[in-house]
Amino acid sequence: MTDSPEQETAPRARTSRRRARLIPPARWWVLPFWVLTGVLAGGAYGVFVPRQYAATSYAIAVPTKDAQPGAALGFAQAYGRIATSDSTIAYARVAAGMPARKLRKQVQTETSPDSPMIAITGTSRRPSEAADIANAVADALFVSSNQVAKSTGVRLLSFSQAIPPAQSVSPTPLVAGAVGGSTGGLIGGLVLLVRPRRRPEADTATREQTGPQITTTVVPAPAGSAASEQRKRV
Repeated sequence: MTDSPEQETAPRARTSRRRARLIPPARWWVLPFWVLTGVLAGGAYGVFVPRQYAATSYAIAVPTKDAQPGAALGFAQAYGRIATSDSTIAYARVAAGMPARKLRKQVQTETSPDSPMIAITGTSRRPSEAADIANAVADALFVSSNQVAKSTGVRLLSFSQAIPPAQSVSPTPLVAGAVGGSTGGLIGGLVLLVRPRRRPEADTATREQTGPQITTTVVPAPAGSAASEQRKRV
């Protein structure tokens, strides 16, 4: 007795469905790929990019006897803005020992709206150079601001000088790898979300390859058929 084509196709369809459940679709490998790529890229950044060090010098604005106490806060904001001006950088470049253009890129200032404090931060690949940059800009700011202290009624004093830092501000390879892995996972998730959906033609072709599914339905015979059959025999 030979099997019909439908009976031969049914085991193949079941095998294909089991294989599809065991083997994940290829598009899901996009997420692990991007995570691994991000980890490798972040780790390489942490290893090969030179370390950066940051040192901070603090200055405080103090009102004179004849000035109002609230004036120091306003002038601290103003001095924080002119700390990276051309005149201040031109005076500080001699003490820092570098060109004015390079010095401007390696110094930052920060002020607080609640206190007359100015933070001057220098960054460099060497800890000692970072401290020299911060102190040089702070000294230049002291000179320019105290020359007009009689007119403004506010003096600028050194609160704390910068010292060479012991640790860098650059991320370690482990942290950089973790950040890179998180970024890669985010990119992989976005790629999965925007992937094109399967077309109906592809689903039809898949069903044609796997063959039709055979469903057998058992229909019970009517209750009176057995009695009528016995009467015919008699």
